[in-house]
Amino acid sequence: MDTILEYIQTGLDSVVRYAPRIVIGIVLLVVGWKGSGIIGGWLRKLLEKREVDPTLVPFLATVVSTLIKAAIVISVISYLGIPAASFVAVIGAAGLAVGMALSGTLQNFAGGVMILLLRPFKIGDVVETQGFTGKVREIQIFHTVLMTPDNKTIILPNGPVSNDSIVNYTRQTTRRVDMSFGIGYNDDIDKARATLNRLIGDDQRILKDPEAQVVIGELADSSVNFTVRVWAKTEDYWGVFFDMQEAVKKTFDSEGISIPFPQQDVHMHQS
Repeated sequence: MDTILEYIQTGLDSVVRYAPRIVIGIVLLVVGWKGSGIIGGWLRKLLEKREVDPTLVPFLATVVSTLIKAAIVISVISYLGIPAASFVAVIGAAGLAVGMALSGTLQNFAGGVMILLLRPFKIGDVVETQGFTGKVREIQIFHTVLMTPDNKTIILPNGPVSNDSIVNYTRQTTRRVDMSFGIGYNDDIDKARATLNRLIGDDQRILKDPEAQVVIGELADSSVNFTVRVWAKTEDYWGVFFDMQEAVKKTFDSEGISIPFPQQDVHMHQS
């Protein structure tokens, strides 16, 4: 009985002795954790104000915030009096286990670093990767965020993205706009070509250099197809494409140039 009372007394003495330190440690941990978030947000605003490359801003802010949190945890553990050697051993064993369990996460981190170093795309670029197409909104420490044209958010892990084929639609300042227009076999080819060249010349968004191409691309089953290739600034690509479709249809109608469509003649024979 005396032994039990001695254990209880020893435990109470330990609680009384270490309770203030534990409470202070918890307070430091909570305050430091929130403070790291505040510092990360402040750093993000500072980098944006200094006009640092927008691609780097979220990545750097996240890395700094994570390092501060790690430093706070280590400081609190040291404050509580846990031996450094034991702490390092525990961290080493835990790090090995966590590393094996989170190999995919570490791969995503390495992929994010490679994306920032090699720069296959930046914030604001329109890219196609992993079967998705969208505008790059943010490159985070583990993920890349895309926004689709219909305003969907796509979150892609950096590891597969860095190892996959990437199509960057907006990296170059100009793009070639490829179009095809068909006319009937009875229509005047020279008249149709002149009409297409006139429409191309009337659109100020279409560049003069490189020169536009208007050639016969195919003698199809029911139409003679013109292949039209023009160059425009990247931001004007879809405007030129859609407007030319409408302009060609209206002009061909007014000029009496037919645009064939698939049709089938059925002949009935009575036996």
